[in-house]
Amino acid sequence: MSLKSRYIMIGGFLGAGKSTLIFKLAEYLSAKGLQVGLVTNDQGEMLVDTAFLKTSGFPVEEISGGCFCCRFNSLVDASQKLAREARPDVFIAEPVGSCTDLMATVSYPLQRLYGDNYIIAPLTVAVDPVRALRIFKIKSGKSFSDKVIYIYRKQLEEANVIVINKSDLVSAEQLLLLKQTLAGEYADADIYICSARTGDGLLPFFEHITASRLKKSSTMDVDYHVYGQGEALLGWLNATLILQADEPWNGNEALLRCADRIKQRLHQQGAEIAHLKMVLYPDENLYGDLAVVNLVRNDHTPELSRSLPEELQHGRLIVNLRAEAEPDTLGDAVRDVVSDGRHNPAITVEHLEYFKPSQPEPVFRDTAI
Repeated sequence: MSLKSRYIMIGGFLGAGKSTLIFKLAEYLSAKGLQVGLVTNDQGEMLVDTAFLKTSGFPVEEISGGCFCCRFNSLVDASQKLAREARPDVFIAEPVGSCTDLMATVSYPLQRLYGDNYIIAPLTVAVDPVRALRIFKIKSGKSFSDKVIYIYRKQLEEANVIVINKSDLVSAEQLLLLKQTLAGEYADADIYICSARTGDGLLPFFEHITASRLKKSSTMDVDYHVYGQGEALLGWLNATLILQADEPWNGNEALLRCADRIKQRLHQQGAEIAHLKMVLYPDENLYGDLAVVNLVRNDHTPELSRSLPEELQHGRLIVNLRAEAEPDTLGDAVRDVVSDGRHNPAITVEHLEYFKPSQPEPVFRDTAI
């Protein structure tokens, strides 16, 4: 076994399926006898991803309050803590879905400062094909405004590896058109097609990312003013809600109802959902049984990716909502769910925060390896 740990970073825009892809990669590595440590990242606190990954048995550290580039020292501290406590052979880091310029602000500084500790893998960017088909105008449908799309395209521009995830959601013809489009625009990137949910096509990507090293390349140009404006168009909401009733109730159905109500309220307000993640767990058992719901577009149906096996009387619900909308709009949507007297169980707020991401100010920005 190498004395150096491999460091893999998998980025991509909100709703690209990064968390499921990372989970499947962690399972693959564990099955090969390797210890895996995970680092999650968000602008706010209380992440659905952290709860889900910890429930799955992997050691996880969470960086909140800013992206990896702006919290680089926290990323290093989290990695060193995992190294002491779990001794990972492989680190997998998931950056904020609205973050770009990761090569210059994270990968290159890690290589320069900590190259004796880590083998830095190529930067991977995951893509939701339905969203990408709309952004590249291959298929009609609602998308984001130009400054948000600027971030989306910059993520792809710097990618060493592009993973077209969720291949089960579109036709083979559309996948081919999308791959050809991405290959034409981002000729230096290796492109893979897979479905993290079904497992189709994962092995070639896994074999590549666990055997390759970060390529030498120049730093792309980024207009940080436009980048900051794009992030400021996105509203961010994290909440913890308490659900309780006198009689047992079906947590899976309650979770789907809450997600659908939020979706309908935001659709009425003209807000485009980037990603809604919700996790419900009974009582204080955060890292035991839980139910998980995801929604990645207004015209999509909330999906239950993990369910509770039994009814419950008391539960906690973590909500992570990102959309192109004013933060107050997101807060009102969640408060609307809470105040709906038709709910059984009753819902109360334990924690609620909503905001716009601040202007990105990276700690380092290296021009090359």
